[in-house]
Amino acid sequence: MHLLPPFALLHNPVRTYAWGSLTALPELTGTAPTGEPQAELWMGAHPSAPSLLLDPDGPTTPRPLDELIAAAPDTLLGPDTVHRFGPVLPFLLKVLAADRPLSIQVHPTRAQAAAGYDDEEARGIPLDAPERMYKDREHKPELLCALTDFEALCGFRPTAATADLLDTLNTRDTRNVRNTRGVPMLAPWADALRSRRPAAEVLPDLLRDAFTKTRPTHSELATLAAHLHRIAATDSPYAEACAAYARAADEHPGDPGLIAALLLNHVRLAPGQALYLGAGVPHAYLRGTGVELMANSDNVLRCGLTPKHVDVDGLLAVTSFDPSEADVLDLTGEGQFPTPTPEFSLSRLHPTESPNRADLPTPQILLCTEAAARLRSPDGAVLDLPRGAAAYLRPGAGPVWLTGPGAEVFRATTGAPAQAGSGWPKSRS
Repeated sequence: MHLLPPFALLHNPVRTYAWGSLTALPELTGTAPTGEPQAELWMGAHPSAPSLLLDPDGPTTPRPLDELIAAAPDTLLGPDTVHRFGPVLPFLLKVLAADRPLSIQVHPTRAQAAAGYDDEEARGIPLDAPERMYKDREHKPELLCALTDFEALCGFRPTAATADLLDTLNTRDTRNVRNTRGVPMLAPWADALRSRRPAAEVLPDLLRDAFTKTRPTHSELATLAAHLHRIAATDSPYAEACAAYARAADEHPGDPGLIAALLLNHVRLAPGQALYLGAGVPHAYLRGTGVELMANSDNVLRCGLTPKHVDVDGLLAVTSFDPSEADVLDLTGEGQFPTPTPEFSLSRLHPTESPNRADLPTPQILLCTEAAARLRSPDGAVLDLPRGAAAYLRPGAGPVWLTGPGAEVFRATTGAPAQAGSGWPKSRS
């Protein structure tokens, strides 16, 4: 089996999770809203929801990309990618559209994933069991680039700043005579964060307390939510963060994961800004639409703001308790977002009327997010990519030219070193 021309239009599945937007993905793809939340548009070969494309040598109906790759890995991935990652597409591209907060979650390292998967297999835990944490043996680093204003929680805030936030929440509301106290349960937490103990000891204790030892009552969490709303309406430097935490509290009343949320950096991304999330970094996407690229894995350990299973011991074993400010990647113009991950690389392109070489020695997916783009090969094959459409480009198929005045195109491919020799400039910023 081979693909002629060297590119093909992808037919991509939409995942309908409860936190998704009713309108964002339909607006991007030019389709009618269905009335149910549309959370993620998947582009890739993950076996749970692969993209479909047309095999010219086979049936007239599109076939799953993972099946086509399994039948001809060297053709569709290239020998170098097969040598590095095996006969699978090593990345998964998504458009994520959130109207409600996602759960706080952490992803394991590859070694942790392999050990966790083997352990759960040995204990006979079914893959679809609610307490199952490891669905495969791979890690899941990810990169999210905002298409709209985007809010997230990412990584542990420096401990002194979190102690100040907790003190702010524990102050008395002088405008309300019935509120003679703030949130007293937060006082010992603030004291612990100001102690001389290292963060790697204090933060795990606080998380364990929130979920097990001194689990807050519904009444205490309701009081905390009320104070979050109060601080959000002030000129406090924590007002924006408290507004985000308050929305999460309203969505998940009584969830002790709210305490975990308070420990994390609140981040606002403007369109074009990005976050990279490596293994062990706790995070939650709150609202907005973005392009997300990740290793081809489905391993998620949840840390609250969810009705799903939370394994506290398993969570603490994989979480990185290294406080720091969130690192926002700010790429002006076009170019490649820097990450240390070999499985994937994300670039933003702005093609013009003049043809630009788009082919690489690696497999790639091109997603058009603004205006329209066009792919052309020397034999005259043409593929138009309207806004919201994506194409799969196989490696080593000769020149492919990309045009599109006014277009914005995101390119997903494998990471270094296989990108050497690209015909597209790495950056024009």
